[in-house]
Amino acid sequence: MLTLTHYLILSFTLFSIGVAGVLLRRNIIIVLMSLELIFNSVNISLAAFSYFLRSLNGTVFVIFNITVAAAEVAIGLAILVTVYRARRTVNVDEIDELRG
Repeated sequence: MLTLTHYLILSFTLFSIGVAGVLLRRNIIIVLMSLELIFNSVNISLAAFSYFLRSLNGTVFVIFNITVAAAEVAIGLAILVTVYRARRTVNVDEIDELRG
């Protein structure tokens, strides 16, 4: 049987992978995917606490977090396409100015 500890270990592992991806990678697409891993690790924690504490508060936060993550992806990809059209690169190190 899975306990709360199992879910929290999974959540911590995904969170760590996401943070490592954000800090170590230079490709904007990889950074956005790593941010999604961080959001999903938080969702796993909230859903697990909601289930084990028999409360709907965590479920409401999960639904809100999924909505925010979807908006983040849409805006992030729009910015990515705009930056790529202007600079012809998706490397974070080469995009160091807001205007060019």
